[in-house]
Amino acid sequence: MFYGITDLTTFILGTVFIVLLPGPNSLYVMATASRWGVAAGYRGACGIFVGDTILMLLAVTGTASLLRATPELFMAIKYAGAAYLAWVGFNLLRGALATWRRGDATPDSTAGTAPDYPKVRGTPHPFRTALIISLMNPKAILFFVSFFIQFVDPGYAHPGLSFLMLGVIVQVCSVIHLSVLIFAGARLAAQFRRHHRVAAGATAGVGGLFIGFGAKLATATLG
Repeated sequence: MFYGITDLTTFILGTVFIVLLPGPNSLYVMATASRWGVAAGYRGACGIFVGDTILMLLAVTGTASLLRATPELFMAIKYAGAAYLAWVGFNLLRGALATWRRGDATPDSTAGTAPDYPKVRGTPHPFRTALIISLMNPKAILFFVSFFIQFVDPGYAHPGLSFLMLGVIVQVCSVIHLSVLIFAGARLAAQFRRHHRVAAGATAGVGGLFIGFGAKLATATLG
């Protein structure tokens, strides 16, 4: 046993598997990096780190019990989160349509370079968007408490320290995973600058997935 953690190796393996599962958080960060670059991708990642930290704190301070005891609160947060995911997806679809209408770019014969990848109207707010995506998922709070509690010895004198260490492990795995996605997204941006319709198709696909994530969250239950 390590500082009240009953099976550290299994926890790390489980965390890696869970982090690698595709979800709205990781998909949003990769899409952001592919459209606006590495810096914007990391701003989105920071929003996820802050959001997940808040969710983990809520999970270990009894909020999960409150959600289970108050189904109305769970439903309100769930539907708000589903609506927000669908709204993000709709905006991505709208941006994809605008990009598609521009058509594929042709290289500048004098400069020998392709024009910049056209951005959707408006300034992106990756930190804020990622933070809201992370927070508006009541199932995540229930997941954190149900996952963490399996690896904390109830007889350990300082369970808060155990939860803190588990949370740090989750965040380290998340940093590594999101960094890979950010740089992969940045590499895709080079192709998107040359082929706007490829970019439009990819953006539309991500938008459709976000609408699907919203529908899935809307049908989630406490069970």
